[in-house]
Amino acid sequence: VQLQAFGGGLVQAGGSLRLSCSGSVRTLSTLGWFRQAPGKEREFVAAVHRTGSLKDYSESVKGRFTISRDNAHNTVYLTMNSLMPEDTAVYYCAANTRYGSRNPSDYRSWGQGTEFTVSS
Repeated sequence: VQLQAFGGGLVQAGGSLRLSCSGSVRTLSTLGWFRQAPGKEREFVAAVHRTGSLKDYSESVKGRFTISRDNAHNTVYLTMNSLMPEDTAVYYCAANTRYGSRNPSDYRSWGQGTEFTVSS
């Protein structure tokens, strides 16, 4: 089972965008967003506990990005505000049976990511 991310495109610096990700994953899973810029390793962006009550953000996006989930529709969202050119990347979502890890190797169900570019 894979998760599919949607919502990429082109946005100007300072703008906003919302990504969504859906798939037939168990609602008991922590869901996370990661990103990978050209020539860089995949990095953690945000994660949300299966209940939606606990959320974790990387320092680079804290205060600008919000992760949320809709378990009824097996969907997780990433709402991004105050976008910067350094946010340009391919964004992926994935699932983890536990909450608290930022390591991509602890996540499963990777699907095709969605790419967006922030222009300056």
